Amino acid sequence: MSWADRAKELLRNGKQVTVRPRGHSMRPKVRDGDLVTLEPAETAGLVVGDVVLVRVKGNDYLHLVKAIDGSRFQIGNNRGGINGWVGKNAVYGRATKIDRS
Repeated sequence: MSWADRAKELLRNGKQVTVRPRGHSMRPKVRDGDLVTLEPAETAGLVVGDVVLVRVKGNDYLHLVKAIDGSRFQIGNNRGGINGWVGKNAVYGRATKIDRS
C-alpha cells in the first residue's frame, strides 16, 4: 500500500492526514520531504492554486488545481505540467498546512 493509498483511505473516512511527498514537480510550493497536512476535500470550496491529493488517469498526485469548470478541476504541477481534468470524486484532500522543518 502506497502513502497515497493510506492517505486516501483516511481522508475518505473524514480524517486529517499528514504526508511527506517526494519529488520536485511542486517546488517551491511543496518541496521534496515537506510535511503536508491534508483535510478531506470539500470540492465546493476549492479554488485555483489549492494543493490537492488527487487521482488523474490512474495516478495519484499531490498537485495544484489549475482551473475550474463547473464541477471539473484541471490538475497540474507547479512547473507548467498539466495532468488533466477530473471530477469531484477524484479529489481526496486539500493541503491545509505545509511544514518545511
